[in-house]
Amino acid sequence: MSEDIRLVTIGRIFRRRWRLLVIVAVLGALVGYGASLLFPPSYTTTTSVLLAGQWEERELLTQAEIAASSAVVDRAAATLGWPGVSGSELQDRVSAKATDGNIIQISGTADTPERAQRLSDQVAQKFVTFAAQIAGDSSAPDTAAGPEALRQKVMQADRRITDLANAADPGKTVEGVQARTELEKLRTALQEAMKKLDQADPAANKAGMVVMGPAVRPTGEAPPTRMQFIAAGALLFFLLAVIGHLAAARVNRRLRTEPEIAAALGSALLGTVDVPGEHPVHRPGGRGPRAWIRRLLGVDTRWDVPTPRMSGDEASRRIRYRRVCARLRDQLPSPRRLLVVVPDGDEIAHRAAGQLVAEAESDPSTSSSSRGCPTLRVVGVSVDRPMVPDRDTESGALVVLSAGSWTAGELTGIAEACADGRHEVVGIVVAGPVRARPTPTAGRPPQHATPALAVGGDARGGAG
Repeated sequence: MSEDIRLVTIGRIFRRRWRLLVIVAVLGALVGYGASLLFPPSYTTTTSVLLAGQWEERELLTQAEIAASSAVVDRAAATLGWPGVSGSELQDRVSAKATDGNIIQISGTADTPERAQRLSDQVAQKFVTFAAQIAGDSSAPDTAAGPEALRQKVMQADRRITDLANAADPGKTVEGVQARTELEKLRTALQEAMKKLDQADPAANKAGMVVMGPAVRPTGEAPPTRMQFIAAGALLFFLLAVIGHLAAARVNRRLRTEPEIAAALGSALLGTVDVPGEHPVHRPGGRGPRAWIRRLLGVDTRWDVPTPRMSGDEASRRIRYRRVCARLRDQLPSPRRLLVVVPDGDEIAHRAAGQLVAEAESDPSTSSSSRGCPTLRVVGVSVDRPMVPDRDTESGALVVLSAGSWTAGELTGIAEACADGRHEVVGIVVAGPVRARPTPTAGRPPQHATPALAVGGDARGGAG
């Protein structure tokens, strides 16, 4: 296929292969349904944990990693006690992420909505407990006792300062006033030091974590759901079918241009003729289950053939046939009988050959002049094993075929079959389908339609 992939090409595939595409999409949906059976349904829910205090972004990310770590998930698994489910398996079903507002969202996935809810809540609780232990609330009493003991010492020193201040001379002497002033300065310094210690204590500022309510029980499956599997399978098979058509068209070796056809047959092109027809031509024909399936799928018609152009009237079409007969008459030294070789399965070419025979028979110069049009007889030739009748009364072959239907090797085989039968290929006629106008031209009845079909039927009976 030499033309670029355009929307008109895609539209042609949809228009001429829609039944095949629908069946392929249904097959893909069935495959997607089968794949969904291999993956049991899963449900996901989320629990939010609020972190009190001021937190930097990197610290929130660290807390999210801790929430989904094995240390937290293993403890949740031990509490849940699900048979056959270990902490390592649950870790694949748990995820955590930090959001705005110092919130850690913990998500749990399970095979039922109840289990998903329990898993998410349990991991959130274990995360809060584990974070509190790290901060020093419960698991490190020695670490927590250090600041508390210091506070006790400060309180004792404050009381001792008060006692000293009361025991000092209550302002009667200069020495008593100075002593009281120094004691008050010491008290103020101790209070400021404890205030700074409280501000710098991470356990006091960041240990407060609150679970913001239980997880909501999920009502729908987590993706990918069964419907998503089915839709994905149908879409995938549909796209593969379209891509397959485009790939097949790209590697198509059928000859489409007149020079290529003439070079493959080793003869000159005498002209092109039009064959009217509204419906696509079926190729190949046949009966039986295989042919019925091809017709059902719509693959008995060519999709990569461009839409036939609008034809002129019948008179203009007959002019093309007459010109071919004139060129054939001028090319031959004397009138003689010729074989019109048509590939089997090329209905357009068979119809064109029949019309060409009818025009040759109606040529007035046939009976009035020695330079009349030669007598033509149509024979069908199989492209798989081409066989042309031996030279008898006919001496020469005229090949009639449609463009875009045959490869160079197939046409070369026809030319070799003509040579084996001692027939020289005197010319080539290329037939193309056209769309007839809705209002036929008056004054020219289709009197040649019946002879064309009759000649074609007689000729196919005599094919070798």
